[in-house]
Amino acid sequence: MFSPYALTRPGGVQGQVIGLSRALRARNHDVTVVCPADPDVPFPESLGEHYVFGRPTGVHSNGSVAPVALRPAAVVRAERFVRKGGFDVAHIHEPLAPLAAYGLVLTDPLPMVGTYHRSGLSSWVRPLKPLAELVGRRMDVRVAVSSAARETGERSSGGRFEELYNGVDVERFESASPVRDDHEPRRPAVLFVGRHEQRKGLGVLLDAFAMVERPAVLWVASEGPETEVQRRRHPESDRVHWLGTISEEEKTARLAGADVLCAPSLHGESFGIVLLEGMAAGCAVVASDIEGYRMAAGGHATLVPPGEKIALSRALGVALADAVEGVGLSAPEARKAAAEHARNWSMESLAERYVEVYERAIASYRARRS
Repeated sequence: MFSPYALTRPGGVQGQVIGLSRALRARNHDVTVVCPADPDVPFPESLGEHYVFGRPTGVHSNGSVAPVALRPAAVVRAERFVRKGGFDVAHIHEPLAPLAAYGLVLTDPLPMVGTYHRSGLSSWVRPLKPLAELVGRRMDVRVAVSSAARETGERSSGGRFEELYNGVDVERFESASPVRDDHEPRRPAVLFVGRHEQRKGLGVLLDAFAMVERPAVLWVASEGPETEVQRRRHPESDRVHWLGTISEEEKTARLAGADVLCAPSLHGESFGIVLLEGMAAGCAVVASDIEGYRMAAGGHATLVPPGEKIALSRALGVALADAVEGVGLSAPEARKAAAEHARNWSMESLAERYVEVYERAIASYRARRS
């Protein structure tokens, strides 16, 4: 299981790599995660068997900063480890991400499955389209996590794709013990989880929450390049709590303890995995009306135009009132329906689907090399 992004830093792709590898191990498959990592930073407890091939460098991509390994030595180490590891198949997440997976593309040492996560092309992809097409051809099976990711993959590298959703560890979120740091009288809590960068819409949420008149608290998790700016605009207060970087365990507990999950991203989200995590944990969900979120919501979330502060404020006000009264998206039957919806994307089912993909990739590779 190959991650181009450092697993010592939080991220959507990183969460998929960890969750899918854990689900495959539960089905008695041997999985080794290959990834870059920051030195002296602990890995998530659930990572399991892994190999570190280099240190990450932050690269601006698709409105975010990707922690990828760029040194040529890292490419050599990664390729050599995979080639000599006796593996049946390599599952490469985000094949276009620089740089380490390119060594595997050049030597083509074993069957490869590529999962394309991103929505939207970075500027560097267009002039390197021949390389992107080579990467695509080397994948025995190409998977996109959504229709938006599929369109991006087809535009960047051509060829045929099949769609497989991102997975949610539903059982972990459903069984989580809630955590709160609020004092009586209890106020409903809104949770934001996401890197503090412009496209995630944190500034929009903070401004919208400031207009909410109901007693409530906003928990802001994670960090990023906009953290200091937004903290100066909306400092720690009785209503806004800055949690900083939190572990996956605390994230799960916070989701279980929150009443509303807000995902105000402006663009660039190929699939709204965080929406499904919120539903599984019992949160009402308020999110931007963008393609990736719309598909994940499935009618079980309140969607507002991205960047519209007044509309977001109104939606949050309604969601918080519903949370107090136990109606709307917070009604027991609505929470149950949302949780059932989230189960359609369970990591366990996804692992079973990928085993079938791996078998087809192995057969394709053998036919291609015979």
